[in-house]
Amino acid sequence: MDVRLLPGFHFLHPAWLLALPPLMALAAWSARRRSAHDGTWARLVDEHLLAALRLSGAGRGRSPWILVGLAWILAVLALAAPSWQRAPSMGYRTPAAWVLLLDLSPSMDAADLLPDRATRARFAVSDLLSAAQDARVALVAFAGESYTVTPLTTDVATVRTLLEALSPSLMPEAGHQLAPALAAAWQLLQGGHAGNGQVIVLADGFDDGESALSAATSLAQHGVTIHVVGIGTEGGAPQRDASGEFLRDERGDILITRLQTGELERLAAAGGGRFVTPSGLTDLIATLHAARSDAIDAGVSQSGAEVATWRNDGVWLLPPLLLLAALIARRGWV
Repeated sequence: MDVRLLPGFHFLHPAWLLALPPLMALAAWSARRRSAHDGTWARLVDEHLLAALRLSGAGRGRSPWILVGLAWILAVLALAAPSWQRAPSMGYRTPAAWVLLLDLSPSMDAADLLPDRATRARFAVSDLLSAAQDARVALVAFAGESYTVTPLTTDVATVRTLLEALSPSLMPEAGHQLAPALAAAWQLLQGGHAGNGQVIVLADGFDDGESALSAATSLAQHGVTIHVVGIGTEGGAPQRDASGEFLRDERGDILITRLQTGELERLAAAGGGRFVTPSGLTDLIATLHAARSDAIDAGVSQSGAEVATWRNDGVWLLPPLLLLAALIARRGWV
């Protein structure tokens, strides 16, 4: 056979070919034993008497090892599963997983982005939900502590409904701790069996710089990408307290809260992702969709879940194998 006609020829289970050497040894031993048996009687009995001593029909007997050997060879080759062509089959592709971390610290009440940072952050989350398509989405709110609003789900409508009620006033503890939120995101991805997930942080900054950067680096090492959407402006705006009054420093000056651009850019770099502002959210969504396409296995077509697998062509050896088995089992043939 010209191998150029079958460039992809190979055996799917080549270990079965190890059964061929024992066959060759058994066949040689059987042939030698039969020859030795006939030769022994020929030396002891005259040739014209030897024919009369044989049982009726013994001269027509056939050596069984030839047919058995052929059957053995065909059986071994069939078990080794020769293959030279691919066949499409249905496959399953795990949907993408996005974990959204929404900053609800007191500084998100600042109004440098109208009507305020928290509202603009919710708008950004809503845009991400609209772009999720078949991706699973989880939502985590954080301030002094982190709280899982929804686990990974494709029910975007429920996430959107819960999103509308979120505001900094709902958080029981003030603060700006991002590291616990990143830990919660990792737990959600693990629980949802999403190894290569995407984490999107929507925040104006964070206070636990070293812990947050360390957590981001750890997630990146596990295949999780962290993107950051900076909510706010570098010019900043006054920050109000729980009673609605402007916060002041020790000298009585009004405190201005500003977007921590440098810290947020370092966070995105540590997580292997991008830093954008709300105006660049469209580019970030395109990046998320591109990451989902790149995660598709090379054997899966872009149009759907069609996987190209090698077809087992050993089935074509079964008809001659059954024919040989029938001949061996026929009475008087061996």
